[in-house]
Amino acid sequence: MRLGFNGSTTGEADLLADAAAARWAGFDCLEVRAPKIERYLQDGTLESLRRALRETGPPVLSLNALEDCTIVSPARWPPVLARCRQMCAWARALDCPYVVAVPSPRPAGMDDATVVVRTRQALLEIAAIAADDGVRVGFEFLGFGWCSVSTLGFARRIVEGMGEPTVGLVIDTFHYYIGGSRLEDLDGLDPSRLFFVHLDDAEGRPRDTLTDAHRLMPGEGAIPLRAMVAKLSSLGFRGPYSVELFRPEYWAMDPPEVARRAKESAERVLSSA
Repeated sequence: MRLGFNGSTTGEADLLADAAAARWAGFDCLEVRAPKIERYLQDGTLESLRRALRETGPPVLSLNALEDCTIVSPARWPPVLARCRQMCAWARALDCPYVVAVPSPRPAGMDDATVVVRTRQALLEIAAIAADDGVRVGFEFLGFGWCSVSTLGFARRIVEGMGEPTVGLVIDTFHYYIGGSRLEDLDGLDPSRLFFVHLDDAEGRPRDTLTDAHRLMPGEGAIPLRAMVAKLSSLGFRGPYSVELFRPEYWAMDPPEVARRAKESAERVLSSA
C-alpha cells in the first residue's frame, strides 16, 4: 500500500525540502502544491525541477489543486482552463498521474440538479485538457457548508454518472467527516474510481467549527479513521493514502520531523484497521 506526503503539511517550506523530507521519512510518493512549483520556477526551469525531484524525493503522485473550477462565470472560465493547461503540463513534465480539482462555492439559490449539470460539464472540459498530457483528474469534494459539493454521496452522483474513466474521486477524511458523510456512503464504491485518499484527523470540537487549521496527525483526533480504512479495504481499495495537513503548529516544525511524525501516525492507523 503506497503512502504519500502532501506539501501542505510543511507550510511554506520549499518544494525540494518537501521532497527530501518525504524521502527521508520513507514515503512512497509526494503530493506537490502548485504554488510551490511557481516559486521554484521564479529562478529555475521545469526541466531542472524534474531532475531535482528525481534526485531528491519519491515519485510525484498529484498536483494540488485546480481550485474553484466547476461553477464559474463565462468571463472566468478561460482563466480556469488556462490554469488547467498549465498544471497538466507541469504534471506531464514531472511524470505525475493526477491533478486534483476542487469544486466551487455554491451560488445562492442553485439547486442540486443544476450543480450536477454544471460540475459535470466543467469536469469533462478539464478532463479533455488533462488527457492530452496523459493526466487524470481527481475530484475532491470539500465538507465546508459553502461548497457546492460537500459530501461523498453527492460527489459520487456527479462522477459516477459521467462515464468518464479519466475523472475519479479523491476522498479527504477531514472533509468526509465535517461534511457529515457516513460509512454507508462508501457502499458499492468501485475502488478503481477512487484515485487516492487524504488521511487526516481533526480536533474533537463541533464539526461546524472545524477549519483546516484544526487538522491533526492520523489517529490523534476524533475522526473514525480505522473504521473508514477497514471499510475501504473491504471494497478492495489498497491506496494510495496521503497525509495532507494545514496546521500552523506543524508548519513551525522542521520538514523532516513533520514527515516522520506523519509517516509513523499514518502507518499506525493503516496497520490497525
